[in-house]
Amino acid sequence: MGLLAGSTVFLLTLLWGTCVVVGKCDLGPNGAAVDLQNDKGFSLTGTGITTDVQTSYAARIMAISVIPFIIAQFPVMLKSHHGKRLAVLLALIVSFLLVLAYCLYQVFQPWVQRRRLAYAKHKHVISGILRHVQMQALGRLLNDDGTPNEDVIRKLFHKIDMDESRSLSRSELHALIIGINFDEVDFDKADAVDKVMDDFDTSGNEVVEEEEFVQGMKKWLEEAKRSVPTGGAFSMKFIDDFHASVENPGWCITKAVALLLLGAAIAAAFADPLVDAVHNFSDATHIPSFFISFIALPLATNSSEAVSAIIFASRKKQRTCSLTFSEVYGGVTMNNTLCLGVFLALIYFRQLTWDFSSEVLIILLVCIVMGLFTSFRTTFPLWTCFVAYALYPLSLIIVYILDYVFGWS
Repeated sequence: MGLLAGSTVFLLTLLWGTCVVVGKCDLGPNGAAVDLQNDKGFSLTGTGITTDVQTSYAARIMAISVIPFIIAQFPVMLKSHHGKRLAVLLALIVSFLLVLAYCLYQVFQPWVQRRRLAYAKHKHVISGILRHVQMQALGRLLNDDGTPNEDVIRKLFHKIDMDESRSLSRSELHALIIGINFDEVDFDKADAVDKVMDDFDTSGNEVVEEEEFVQGMKKWLEEAKRSVPTGGAFSMKFIDDFHASVENPGWCITKAVALLLLGAAIAAAFADPLVDAVHNFSDATHIPSFFISFIALPLATNSSEAVSAIIFASRKKQRTCSLTFSEVYGGVTMNNTLCLGVFLALIYFRQLTWDFSSEVLIILLVCIVMGLFTSFRTTFPLWTCFVAYALYPLSLIIVYILDYVFGWS
């Protein structure tokens, strides 16, 4: 239970705040973050991140997912010894019903999957065009020091500019897209043209001028560099490495299933040794086992998710920030439903005692505060990271006071 509480608190405090810091961009006149623009440094009100409205829906779902905790804790709040077992059973049923409802919601309202698919297609457009340019022998897109080669980018522009109007129309971009092999990715060419226009046409005049094209290609190259560990060697292989990093859907499904099975096997094999190790370490150091499971274990168990979220947020785009925070809220939702449901099943069927008041209070506090804070806004200035960061030590202080001053443990 300490691990469950610690994982939820870690995701919504330390990780959430860090994603705001690494993903911050300048806030424009309309109050929204401007993709890839970060000229205001660490201005607490002038920089921040912006997510789409669907991400706020994910935050609301996360806040609703605390209902099983409230049900299980209800007899304790009433200081009644009767009905505890019934409350655990009801919470168990509700938690699994919420898991089922969440899965059905994802099926019938698959906005997260649609956004992921849109992001994957966008990467395919970028990698396909960069690879096509490299294969046309127009020259290296990057100089030896890793900076974009403007001469090669301008050569490409003039090659695409068939009518020599010094601007690229949709028909000219469409002609470029038709000549590119996008492997097995299934999307129409007009959609690819729209993605290019969205990234390049900053003036909104429905054509891509030469300077817009140069700046757009520079942004694409920077995004490719962040996705591929080049190690300082910017060779012809650089674009191929980036293209290879864009996985096809079939391989993604196979890898996801394999990782799920592997994760289940690891959890089954190491659950008991992990608990024993925590108790032994607690006995040796005289540190309560709850604090080990609340602080140390969440850092270990959520490390891969944290690294992935931070890398995504560092790309400094609304699209990637939306995906990042949606996954954070989704992870907490699964903690509050599926993980709690498994725990409640053990409590009920082995006739154990539900006595986790301090842990439940911390989960409710952090989930409700962050849920309300993130459900009704889409832009988060840099100062909001301090709200999340402050909740982490506050949680530790509350647990310590409840357990060791008021004797809730």
